Amino acid sequence: MAGLATGQSIVVADKMLEGAGIGVVKGEVTRIDPVAKNVFVSGGDLFSYDKLYLATGASPIMPPIEGIDLDGVMTLRGLPDAEKIKSRIADKEVVNIVLIGAGFISMEIASLLAENMERKLNITVVEFMNRTLPLMLDKDMADLVQSYLEDKGLGILTNQKAEKLLGRNGKVTGVLLGSGETLDADMVVVNVGARGNVELAEQIGLEMGRFGIKVNKYQETSDPDILAGGDCVEKINFITRKPTPGRLRGPAVMQGRLAAKRLAGYDVEFPGVLDAGGCKMFDMTVSATGLSEEHAAREGFETVSATVDSRSKHAMIPGMKPWKIKLVFDKKTQKLLGGQIVSHAVAPAREIDAVTAFILAGKTIAELTTFTSACNPDISSEPSAEPITIAAEQALQKLHQLGRS
Repeated sequence: MAGLATGQSIVVADKMLEGAGIGVVKGEVTRIDPVAKNVFVSGGDLFSYDKLYLATGASPIMPPIEGIDLDGVMTLRGLPDAEKIKSRIADKEVVNIVLIGAGFISMEIASLLAENMERKLNITVVEFMNRTLPLMLDKDMADLVQSYLEDKGLGILTNQKAEKLLGRNGKVTGVLLGSGETLDADMVVVNVGARGNVELAEQIGLEMGRFGIKVNKYQETSDPDILAGGDCVEKINFITRKPTPGRLRGPAVMQGRLAAKRLAGYDVEFPGVLDAGGCKMFDMTVSATGLSEEHAAREGFETVSATVDSRSKHAMIPGMKPWKIKLVFDKKTQKLLGGQIVSHAVAPAREIDAVTAFILAGKTIAELTTFTSACNPDISSEPSAEPITIAAEQALQKLHQLGRS
C-alpha cells in the first residue's frame, strides 16, 4: 500500500503449491453436501472429499452509519483492499485521510502513509474509546503511543464517534463527529473489527459459537469429517477459558498446522489464544500479550502490575534506545496474566514472546524474580536491570506493602 512491497511478494504463488503436488482451483464454493461429501464450485466443478477443512477467513465490519457506501470509503482486510487504497492515494487530489478505529491496522496505515508518501497528507485517526490500540494497551501505555504519533504529525482523536460520513456527488468529503466537529476527508478507511465468514458452515448445519464456527481442541467441527481454523472459528482464551474471536495471523497459522497433524494421525491440542500481537509505527514498536489490566478487571481478577523503563543496549553503548514494559499479575495466585511493551527499537519488543511463554507456563511473581536473560552490552541492558525481573521485583514489593496495609 505504501509501495514498500509488491503484491506478489506477500502471497504464496500457485506454482509453489502445485510444485508440492497440491491442486489449485480458483473459484467460489457455492454449496457443500456433507452427506454425499461433495463440494460444488462456481463454473460447475464438483469435488468429493473424505475430510474437508474450512478456512474461509473473516470480513471487515462496516458500522451502520449514514454515508458508509460513499465512494472513497475503504477498509483493509487483504491484498485487494490494499491495492484499492494505493490506487486511491495515487490521485493527487486526495490530501485529507480519516481513519475510523485506532486498532493496529489503522495505526500502521496512518504511520506508513505519513512516512512514505512523497506529498504531505493530513491524516487523522478517530477512536471511540479513550486511547489508541485499545485492545492491546492500557491507557498509561497507550498515552505514550499517542504522544509520539502526535509529535510525528498525526491527528489522534479519542473519545470520539463518527456519526455520519458526508459526501458530494456520491464521493466522501468529510466525517461528522459526535462532538459536532466536521473533518475534511478525501478518503475514509474504516477498521472497527471483523466478522467470521461462516455462511457455508451455517448452510450445512455446523454448530456455531458466539464468535464463529465451534471447533474442538483438534480443530474438528460438529461434523467429524469437517475441520476448520483461522478467523472463521471461535477460539478459547488461554487464561479465562472463555470464547473469544482471536482473529490474528498467529493462531490461524497454528490451527492450520494442527488440523494437518490431526489428519496425519497426531493428537496435538490447540492451547487457546493469548491474542499476542505487535505493530510498528514510524520508529516505535508496540507489542502485547495476554490480559491488559483493564481486561483482567472485567474478567474479575484483582491485579497487581508493574511498569519498568529499560534500554535496548547498555547505557554506555552509542545508539541506545528507550523502551518500557508493563506486566500484569493476578493478586490471588500471583500468576502472570499479561504484558505490554512500547519500544523505540524493534528488538526489545520481541521480549513479549518471553512473556507469552511465561504465561503459558503459569509462572508466578516470585519465579520471575529469578529470570535471567542472555546479556551483552550491545543487545541488552545490564543483567541487574533485566526489565521482566525488575517488574517482578516491583510487583513483589507491592504485594508485601498491600499485605501490611
